[in-house]
Amino acid sequence: MSVTIVIIILNVLISWQAFQNHDLLQKLKHWPFAEKKNSEYYRILSGTFVHGDWMHLAFNMYALYSFGTILEYQFQEVFGQLNGRVFYVVLYLVSGILANLMTYFQKNDNPQFASVGASGSVSGIMFSFIIFYPWVQLLLFYVIPIPGVIAAVLYLIYSTYSARKGGGIIDHTAHLWGAVTGFALTILFRPTLWTDFIQMVSDKF
Repeated sequence: MSVTIVIIILNVLISWQAFQNHDLLQKLKHWPFAEKKNSEYYRILSGTFVHGDWMHLAFNMYALYSFGTILEYQFQEVFGQLNGRVFYVVLYLVSGILANLMTYFQKNDNPQFASVGASGSVSGIMFSFIIFYPWVQLLLFYVIPIPGVIAAVLYLIYSTYSARKGGGIIDHTAHLWGAVTGFALTILFRPTLWTDFIQMVSDKF
């Protein structure tokens, strides 16, 4: 079975249980204040598998399926079947963990801040995907076609601006650092991918 499908199933099952059990949601959510005060550092990972509602879950899982199934196959082509799957799982988990870790450092003195969702992990998957397919056409706002590499730059600009601005219910810091981690980790897995990426981007100019 596809690793992406397994991850989606885990997200759906854990989120569904949390929807039914408010106490479970409170125990699993990413809550930097509790992580620091009570040493509940497991939340940095568990928070990536629970979501705020069905719409939040559906959006993240749709994005994960759309990008992840292709990236998983690409990883197996580049790194081999077994290593490709292992690297893919590492990419997903580390992107989510480092994304939440950045909000931990920013928000661990704020008892009001908490977040849930796989957005950091999914951002990592998306930006790893862009390394292999920089000119793939994506739909901005589901309507406007835009090259993937341009969408990625706009995503980074928006996430950086929103993270600095603060406020709202979206953890833009996690989105930003999940994306950065996914991109950097993929290059770390195989440094020549950076040269390939630059070549593919420059070929269009």
